[in-house]
Amino acid sequence: PDLDRIFQALSDPTRRQMLARLGQGAVPVSELARPTGMALPTILRHLSVLEGAGLIATAKSGRTRLCQARPETLAATADWLARQRALWEARTDRLEAYAARLMKETSDGP
Repeated sequence: PDLDRIFQALSDPTRRQMLARLGQGAVPVSELARPTGMALPTILRHLSVLEGAGLIATAKSGRTRLCQARPETLAATADWLARQRALWEARTDRLEAYAARLMKETSDGP
């Protein structure tokens, strides 16, 4: 996944709200737009960003455009975040051990 596009898409609270709603299942664009109070062109721009990042897919069904979450993209992003977290936790664990060793050496001093 293109993490830059994903994080840019997730940086907007309206888009995060849309993704949260899509987590409950596919819905028409009009249902995603309703709670925002935004104009349809603005909603379509938000959806375009989400779709460009691979976070959602849209499909036309008659006169209705349905939006659906693509959880595999979020899963790949979560995997990347988990690896980063593990790296940083290991680093802070080493720093904590080093600080404890220094404190012990200082308290055991001459």
